[in-house]
Amino acid sequence: MSGSKRVLLHVGTPKTGTSYLQDVLFRNREVLREQGILYPADRFDAHFLAALDLMRLTWGGLETEAVGAWDRLADEVRAWPGTSIISHEILSTASPTQIERALTSFGEGVEVHLIVSVRDLVRQVPAEWQENVKHRSLVSYSHFLEMIRDPARDTRIGSWFWGAQEIPDILDRWGAILPPEQVHLVTVPRPGAAPDELWRRFSRAFGLDDVELDLTAERANPSLGVPETALLRLINKRVTPVVDPPDYRPLVRELLAHQTLSRRSTSARLGLPPATHEWVQELSRTWVAEIEKRGYDVIGEVADLIGQPAETFTDPDAASADDLLPPALDAIKALLVEGSRLRESEATLAREVEEARQELHLLRRTRAEKTVQAMEQRPSGRAALGVYRRLRGR
Repeated sequence: MSGSKRVLLHVGTPKTGTSYLQDVLFRNREVLREQGILYPADRFDAHFLAALDLMRLTWGGLETEAVGAWDRLADEVRAWPGTSIISHEILSTASPTQIERALTSFGEGVEVHLIVSVRDLVRQVPAEWQENVKHRSLVSYSHFLEMIRDPARDTRIGSWFWGAQEIPDILDRWGAILPPEQVHLVTVPRPGAAPDELWRRFSRAFGLDDVELDLTAERANPSLGVPETALLRLINKRVTPVVDPPDYRPLVRELLAHQTLSRRSTSARLGLPPATHEWVQELSRTWVAEIEKRGYDVIGEVADLIGQPAETFTDPDAASADDLLPPALDAIKALLVEGSRLRESEATLAREVEEARQELHLLRRTRAEKTVQAMEQRPSGRAALGVYRRLRGR
């Protein structure tokens, strides 16, 4: 990559290691700045809020926090003389008008490089259904598959899925005005690859090979097994009408899904039903052929997009009570532990408030006593106190 002022714009796709990438970039932003690379973020989700603002998306109330976020991010990019990195996967769904606004906002004379991370549909299809469930969806897996296979694509789920996952279309929208050498595809390695292979590919795409970074993971978007996802969908049926999105995020998505159910590593993994494999493979081969024709910079192997079918399939819609009981007990335990922690926090806060109240009362009393003692040292003060006490009936 050449040019003194560049923007490396990573637009997804979802479930391609984006949470880990963004965590590394955010935690190392000072190190990057020392190397002339700007990752403009004062909070971990800054680029998410900017994307919400750019695309005017509603997102469980977070859109109110997002107002003006894209313009603030673009201001930082324009003011930075070197390379800037922007990364969020929901940008993959942006419309041509929104894309034009984004690219224009960086100012003139900026060399924009588009980076798109992609993964095979064999893994992406079940992952997208699971993400829907983790965002309060009640839709069964079979119905989800019906909606994304519908050629009309006129449902909310179908429209979003293809907006975020149809690789040639994403490249058409975001890469329309960019030369092929400024469009970079990072393929997610096939199962069984070295654990750090995806990071090595990201590092090459962003030009970070010579930068010493802390790669310790603090945030991630872990996957759930079949019974855990089925349980979460049942929980959604009960809690969605009574638990608002701001409470759902920390209690259900974070506490139950990410911090508890994702740790059950022995459960069956979500996969594709055998009947969908031929459809997915045919579509994937079409995408691979199209990408190869366009001459983009592919980091990894474009053949990685041809996913391998799993040996077995476990249907999450058919999970039995016996399947759901172990994860349900883990979920109950997690909620009880969290409830206990919150009660302890409330008790601690109550003690601190009472101590502060007593200190304030003592401070006020001490000041009053000092005032009376000072007045009693002077004739005029004693006279004033006498009048006050007579009026008070003392």
